[in-house]
Amino acid sequence: MALLDRVATLVRANLNDLIDKAENPETMLKQVILDMENQFLQVKTQVAIALADLHLLEKKKKENAEKHAEWMRKAELAVDKKDDILARAALERAMTFEQLAGSYDQQLADQAAQVEALKSALKRLEGKLAEARAKVELLIAQHRSSRAANKAADAQRSHAGESRSFDRMKAQVAGAEALARAKAELLREDVEARLEKLEREDKIEALLLELKERKRLSA
Repeated sequence: MALLDRVATLVRANLNDLIDKAENPETMLKQVILDMENQFLQVKTQVAIALADLHLLEKKKKENAEKHAEWMRKAELAVDKKDDILARAALERAMTFEQLAGSYDQQLADQAAQVEALKSALKRLEGKLAEARAKVELLIAQHRSSRAANKAADAQRSHAGESRSFDRMKAQVAGAEALARAKAELLREDVEARLEKLEREDKIEALLLELKERKRLSA
């Protein structure tokens, strides 16, 4: 998420380094704090949105479970009425909602992880913002007596450039790997779909037999 990347950059920001690189340290530091405040508000808003999405997913999961139970009841009713065709159709619908349950579980896990990541980012940024506010005046005063550190700052800039180049190369490799995995998955997709269809039909027949047997035993 780009927002979390920007937050991480601000959290890692070393104010001592920043004022050494600025033509007007006081203006720059005020801008850094303004950026932090803006990012803090954005993350806070994102936390609220992510929580709302989490609650919505929980509601949808519950509704899905209720629909699954409803179609299972309809399948039982069809068995009672000796209508195998209708029972199979009801079981088909029930299985659809059963499969969706797994999807909702994964979405809920992902959303909960995102909420925790945003909360953590918000907490870190809040601490960094408080720290930055406390340091601004002191750093400006220190900068007036630290101009001799220019060579060290140049070396740091060079190292940062090398790190960015490495990060770009790493991202390119990761992209190539992801593309290769996607192609492999597409090759398997047709076979997996056919196997899934066969398994689905077998499961429907098994459920139908199970319902019939349960009804026979309870008769």
